[in-house]
Amino acid sequence: MSWLLAFAGFAALIILHEAGHFAAAKAVGMRVERFMLFFPPILTKVRRGETEYGIGAIPLGGYVKITGMSPHEDIPPEHQHRAYLRQPVWKRIVVISAGPAVNVLIAFVLLWGVVVTQGVPHNALAVAGTSEGPAQSVLREGDRILAIDGVRGDAPRLTAAQVRARQRALRAAVNRHKCPGRPAGGCRAATPVRVTVLRDGGRVTLTIRPIYDAPSKRMILGFFYGDRQDVGAGEAATVSLDRMWRITTATVSAITRIFYDPQARKEVSGVVGSYEVTRQSIQFDTEQAIIVLALISLSLAVVNLFPFLPLDGGHIFWALAEKVRGRPIPYSVIERASVVGFLLVAFLFITGLSNDIGRLRGEGFGVR
Repeated sequence: MSWLLAFAGFAALIILHEAGHFAAAKAVGMRVERFMLFFPPILTKVRRGETEYGIGAIPLGGYVKITGMSPHEDIPPEHQHRAYLRQPVWKRIVVISAGPAVNVLIAFVLLWGVVVTQGVPHNALAVAGTSEGPAQSVLREGDRILAIDGVRGDAPRLTAAQVRARQRALRAAVNRHKCPGRPAGGCRAATPVRVTVLRDGGRVTLTIRPIYDAPSKRMILGFFYGDRQDVGAGEAATVSLDRMWRITTATVSAITRIFYDPQARKEVSGVVGSYEVTRQSIQFDTEQAIIVLALISLSLAVVNLFPFLPLDGGHIFWALAEKVRGRPIPYSVIERASVVGFLLVAFLFITGLSNDIGRLRGEGFGVR
């Protein structure tokens, strides 16, 4: 079922992105010849009015074909006035921007829905639940982690940054315990972890032997944090927008770093990796799966807005350049410049695919 749900989620993101281009093109009077989910060869198609709708065999994206996006097209005289390149700059920008805009809207709606229904972390050092593991029969929901092996955990009036720092310190304390011999998935540590919790108003010290988790390559106890506080719709919108801004800046920074930082290139994921992370997230937690889809949708919008053809941002860049110049840019110039964009897209695709293959072969995606 997780395979089907992940596939449906990805298909929905593609359909809605292309539907943004489609609806905007129709709204400003352009002629849309084709609306495709996935890439050719075409498996099935049907014509409704002037537009052909179809499904391709390669599930790596989709496209909307608008008449006249290349000056080399042979366009019947009765359709020339509706061709893309014959439209004012503002119409072209609206049509091209509509796809990424839909992805941004999807990301906001998904994140906002999670925050409204689930709240925001109030004290992220409380146990929200346990997975199958050594902590399952020992820790209880609501336990506040006061310390692990003497490393301090929960305390009054911690800031969000302090909570994250203490979570990292607690993970490091657990990870200091090792399995006898070479670590293998599920092996138990030779020594137990001493976990001090606040339970029913009293301090309780528990001993738990962590196990080795192969995907994340560390020792774990098998619980997750999640004490939450309900917020209203307005505050949920603010929280969601703040998360989206942080994701956007992180995405831009990550893409910039891959050209000079080998470690950053190892972190890139392609379509396969994004799909597998979504599938594993669905198995692990519905909320996490929704957040992952939101992150993918927003990242798709950000990447698409980079100013290189064939990305949407490339079309917007050349439309703006034409507006500034006061007359069309020679298409030969655009074609030569677009080589940079094709090389960038190919580089990202190959890097992401090679990383995904390595993870599928045993490195794992670290979904926890």
